[in-house]
Amino acid sequence: MKRRDNPDSVDTPGIREILDRHKAKMTTALRVCAHCSLCAESCFLFHVHDGDPRYMPSHKFINSIGRLYRSKGRIDRAGLAEISEIVWRRCVLCTRCYCPLGIDIPEMIALARQICRSQDVYFQWDSLEEQA
Repeated sequence: MKRRDNPDSVDTPGIREILDRHKAKMTTALRVCAHCSLCAESCFLFHVHDGDPRYMPSHKFINSIGRLYRSKGRIDRAGLAEISEIVWRRCVLCTRCYCPLGIDIPEMIALARQICRSQDVYFQWDSLEEQA
């Protein structure tokens, strides 16, 4: 079912198309990540949040684009909302994250954002006021 017909649906073939276009880079990044957490030192959000592992760059890309990759694009709206939280609230895409193994983490986060946007899933900025 197309998203225009039902705004609560997910266009899985559309997500798969985006994933397929970037398959080589995603596969390499997900296989190369050694979970060493050295990237965390380069992330100011990780430091600001007292070392919360959810703010580690590797955690962010594995739990966003990695989740989409492993599920082959099969995800529901709630799952996309969780990914949206990761890629917009826990990452400002400052491109400072450094991976000693050469993974382009900002590119992976940007790809997850692209997939969210393709499904009309955006971070709700007004929710920041509610949390204050």
